[in-house]
Amino acid sequence: MHNLKKTILLVVFCTLLTSIAQIFFKYTSDKLTLNSVNSFIISAITNLNLYIGVIVYFLAASLLLIALKNSDLSVAYPIIATSYIWVALLSRFFFNEILTTKNWLGIIAILIGVSLTGLGGKK
Repeated sequence: MHNLKKTILLVVFCTLLTSIAQIFFKYTSDKLTLNSVNSFIISAITNLNLYIGVIVYFLAASLLLIALKNSDLSVAYPIIATSYIWVALLSRFFFNEILTTKNWLGIIAILIGVSLTGLGGKK
């Protein structure tokens, strides 16, 4: 049971990191120039937020590999759904996006589903 708790915490941390990477990708997309292919490529490769997002994503993927090494994929992988929650909360904070009642109900449904999946683990 101890390994399951560590796995769950590590996967949740990975989802937080991937969600932070998504925030950097959103900042990147806001700065992209879409006038031509060349301007798009130049605006993308000169954007520091893109590189930060990729690095954070790589770190999260590396930690996820560690988490999956000693756990059931059927238990650990559904926890990745918590990234939807992190993105919603981070978008609210960084971009002042509104979370509606339906958003909150979705967040609650994800939490219930992830919790039930985690409780179903045998390791």
